[in-house]
Amino acid sequence: MTIEIPYQNIIENLSTSIIILDEQLSVKFINASAEILFDMSQYQAKHIPLQSLLPGEHSLFTCLQRVLQTGQELIEREMKLYVYTTGETFVDCSIKLLESEPNRPLLLLEFSQLDVQHRISRNDSLHAQQQVVRGLAHEIKNPLGGLRGAAQLLERQLDSDELKEYTGIIISEADRLQNLMNDMLGPSQKTKNNLVNIHQVMQHVRQLVLAEVDERLEFKGDYDPSIPEFYADFDQLVQIFLNIIRNAVQAMNGVGKIILRTRIQRHITIENQRHRTGVGIDIEDNGPGIPKSLKETMFYPLVTGRAEGTGLGLYLSQNLIHRNHGSISCTSRPGRTVFSVVFPLEKVGDK
Repeated sequence: MTIEIPYQNIIENLSTSIIILDEQLSVKFINASAEILFDMSQYQAKHIPLQSLLPGEHSLFTCLQRVLQTGQELIEREMKLYVYTTGETFVDCSIKLLESEPNRPLLLLEFSQLDVQHRISRNDSLHAQQQVVRGLAHEIKNPLGGLRGAAQLLERQLDSDELKEYTGIIISEADRLQNLMNDMLGPSQKTKNNLVNIHQVMQHVRQLVLAEVDERLEFKGDYDPSIPEFYADFDQLVQIFLNIIRNAVQAMNGVGKIILRTRIQRHITIENQRHRTGVGIDIEDNGPGIPKSLKETMFYPLVTGRAEGTGLGLYLSQNLIHRNHGSISCTSRPGRTVFSVVFPLEKVGDK
């Protein structure tokens, strides 16, 4: 016997959030999972502009417009959303164009919320690895100093310039490793928390990078002027975004476009601590994207996709972001990579 189940029942029992939009991006329908996500009933949500439910999600609306124009399905992995009622969440997002009445297209938007516990355990694993690396760096620094001192003493006893070349190599390599260990340990000074204007930081970084590139690289600023000053270390913020942007420049071989975007974020969670408001900074580039093999480990120390790289840029940036009470995430596909950094706007205790 064949049992017919109405499609409406199937949609209502899906664990993914289903939203149907008209061409003006107003809500026509949400299923039960979407009602939970937005803390809103189907009746309340109907005819509401999606932008009211997801304010500030400019990248999502760009994707929706692209699907409307091209008719091609689009999938975004690990997209970060800020839902006013529930705060920050990570989803895989699928957007499709539905056939409907002539000249009245509909969009099917599907959100699959990611496993929070998986993300937390991955962060815990990274934190544990960072502690091991810092301990190892400390252990390596001590004998390096003795090695360098012994080479200098030996050099003074040698009369042969040819032999002195070898001691010179030992000294220079010891210095190189010493600098590498210092980078792995990160800045030793305490974070200097002062009121910082994020746009002054971004413009300073932009000027530093522009001095290193030519006109083939385009910079665009997309700033929210309403963002107030917040407590952070200006110099450390400069180093954070300099590392991220230089990585993007190198990935694009100095040719492409980088967008610096700032927005107010509401109801954010950083390291299991909730904050009412935060500042979100996106560094977006149109480069080739991050290789799939590096996506899970790109914030680990000594992980790099370049033969000449040290693999410390993102690792150090993440450490500095943590010291300034923030968090970092990344979404990437060919043609669009976005590093998203969030800091709380309220003052948090020093680290």
